[in-house]
Amino acid sequence: MHTLRYVLTTVIFSLALISTANAEQANEPSEMWPALKQAYFNDRHIREQANDLLELEAPKRAEDAAIVPLRIYAKQAQTATHYIQNLHIFIDNNPMPYSANFTLSPIMQQVDIATRVRVDSYTHIRAIAEMNDGSLHMVSRFVKASGGCSAPAGKDQAAAIARLGKMQIRMRQAEIGQTTQAQIIVSHPNNSGLQMDLKTRGYIPAHYVKTMQVMFNETPLIKLDAGISISEDPSIRFRFTPQETGVLTAKVVDSKGEIFIHEKEI
Repeated sequence: MHTLRYVLTTVIFSLALISTANAEQANEPSEMWPALKQAYFNDRHIREQANDLLELEAPKRAEDAAIVPLRIYAKQAQTATHYIQNLHIFIDNNPMPYSANFTLSPIMQQVDIATRVRVDSYTHIRAIAEMNDGSLHMVSRFVKASGGCSAPAGKDQAAAIARLGKMQIRMRQAEIGQTTQAQIIVSHPNNSGLQMDLKTRGYIPAHYVKTMQVMFNETPLIKLDAGISISEDPSIRFRFTPQETGVLTAKVVDSKGEIFIHEKEI
């Protein structure tokens, strides 16, 4: 399914290259979204400007197109009967526009997620909340940045491979029943396949994190399905409320099938 989506969005992206280039020259967004909406949601209604439900924070102009910070948070609590089931992230003008999907558990209680993405050209970034009742609600921001998907890696490839899969779980001492913030960071080059090896003058093969899953006492909290739009050394920051002592587990799977696991006792 992930491969099919990549092929589909790449085709759509290719067909829109001319209009995208013209739009950038005019300092305006491209017209990618109608095609993307039809490809992924068919004729389902999406409520736009859903700022009463969701907030998306992103810089108007990115300092570094390869590391653009995003924060998405819900203005309503997650409950067993009313919760955000999936959070879809689109970067319209990226080579892989459907950039991430967060699968969320209602036991998180609070949706407040941050990550870092690559932005390839001036574009809208969209966050679409898919509720457990199937309804869709969207917020968006226009970001000025370019070249993020083909930008050279921050580390040389040898150094990146030497640290491949090393993980950190950053958080303060948690208190039972109190909401706490945690951050998962995995060392990974997350090569997009569009970056050039300056030594060989060839392209570095794509090698990226496909999933990041977080569990508490083996109960899923959050799962990120991702691709080449996520920055080098992928990271997710989120909030959750532990109701008992236990173990927070992060499991990462990359595009070569390699699996990395890290745990922290709470």
